Amino acid sequence: MAEVEHREHDLDYQQKRDARRREAPSAAVVYEAIRREAESELTRPLPGLAFSALGAGLSMGFSLVAQAVLYNYTPDADWRPIIASFGYAMGFLFVILGRQQLFTENTLTPVLEVLRVRSVGVLTRTFNLWVVVLLANMLGTAIFAATLSYFKVLDPKINEALASIAASEYKYDFATMFVRAIFAGWLVALMLWLMPFAETARVGVIILVSYLIGLAHFPHIIAGSVAALYGVFSGVNGIGEFLGVFFLPTLLGNILGGVMLVAVVNYAQVAYSDSDRDNTDPDRE
Repeated sequence: MAEVEHREHDLDYQQKRDARRREAPSAAVVYEAIRREAESELTRPLPGLAFSALGAGLSMGFSLVAQAVLYNYTPDADWRPIIASFGYAMGFLFVILGRQQLFTENTLTPVLEVLRVRSVGVLTRTFNLWVVVLLANMLGTAIFAATLSYFKVLDPKINEALASIAASEYKYDFATMFVRAIFAGWLVALMLWLMPFAETARVGVIILVSYLIGLAHFPHIIAGSVAALYGVFSGVNGIGEFLGVFFLPTLLGNILGGVMLVAVVNYAQVAYSDSDRDNTDPDRE
């Protein structure tokens, strides 16, 4: 043991730097990376956010398309959802890797700034960001769902798969949808926490987390809205049913789940950690 400690003291400056680079980043480092991204989001002009969010809403429509295609070409068996749910990840990949504005993804990070600064100005900018991104996302999902419903975009035999996926967004009551949506918001926030230092594993992280959301059928306000609105435009469901059964409980649950993880886990573990806050090791940079 003494020999090991002696060897550690004999390391030169460059070797200590190399060892430092190979350490897993601390919670404080991950927090700071996410916080800086949040700070950047809050300074972006609202028109630019709106167009980016519109693109995200349109891109999320491909989650429904991919799910429907996989569902259609998979045999009718108990394991069909295991295959079809991989399609759910498609929209998330397009949006996150394309740096588009997605409600619950880009809108959760500013909560860190709200908790850190605690000013009315930051709270107002965060609220404006949430409203603009949500409305533009929903407009994009509505355009995509209407296009699938009114035009022959896909092979007609896939319509049955689309209708089946749309119906699944309405099969739970308000309370159940709300609780299940909390888990979706929690998982999206967890994905945000993993992304800054995932590096080459970013694609894998997105696929695994979004696949779990789709397979467990935890409702996501944007990804699920494409399917839910397809049911509205195809005449199966009414707009009141969409708002009361899907939209409201899913929105509230996603927000609560995401904010809980950001506030309780991500922020609190750094804000109240003496080891992260008071690190005075001279060998650390």
